[in-house]
Amino acid sequence: MNKRHALQKIAAGALGLWAAAHLIACGPSGPAFTAINITGADYAKDFALTDHNGQLRSLKDFRGKIVMVFFGYTQCPDVCPTSMVEMVRIKQLLGPDGDKLQGLFVTVDPERDQPEMLKAYMENFDPTFLALYTTPEKTAALAKDYKVYYKKVPGPTPTSYTIDHTAGSYVYDTQGNLRLFTRYGTQPELTAADIRLLLHPAA
Repeated sequence: MNKRHALQKIAAGALGLWAAAHLIACGPSGPAFTAINITGADYAKDFALTDHNGQLRSLKDFRGKIVMVFFGYTQCPDVCPTSMVEMVRIKQLLGPDGDKLQGLFVTVDPERDQPEMLKAYMENFDPTFLALYTTPEKTAALAKDYKVYYKKVPGPTPTSYTIDHTAGSYVYDTQGNLRLFTRYGTQPELTAADIRLLLHPAA
């Protein structure tokens, strides 16, 4: 099993455990999302993290915008950069509504992902996206609250490890309410359509 398939298996397994318990079905008159509808979930309600510019951030800072939160790390070889490229594509697909999407990248590798590295990483994708970090201890607590799995995989040297982690993004509506979980590999066109439903629920 290669790394990509292993990560997909991790994501699917973690997703199955909590989706079964927390999935809230949309009523007949509600929107039909492609992503997993977790409206009303009792976890992942907020965070207190520092962005790559040194500013303390929480969800209230992004009121009025759709927020997509992805957990990863800058030295991730495939899943993380692919997910960020897809987030950029989602913003493009939203057209005039693109400026209402805030992308957030939360590192699960704060020991190596220093602010200047996180800033450079974000600039590779979209300068409006922000990378967030905290201490290793608080990262572990946050990941637990967000039901995000991550684990170091030793490399040939102490600093050359990789990290297996949950792949997927949380989506918050413009009021800061948790609404969706998008699986890794979902077509950007489908996620963009879901975000349009959140932005224009009566359309």
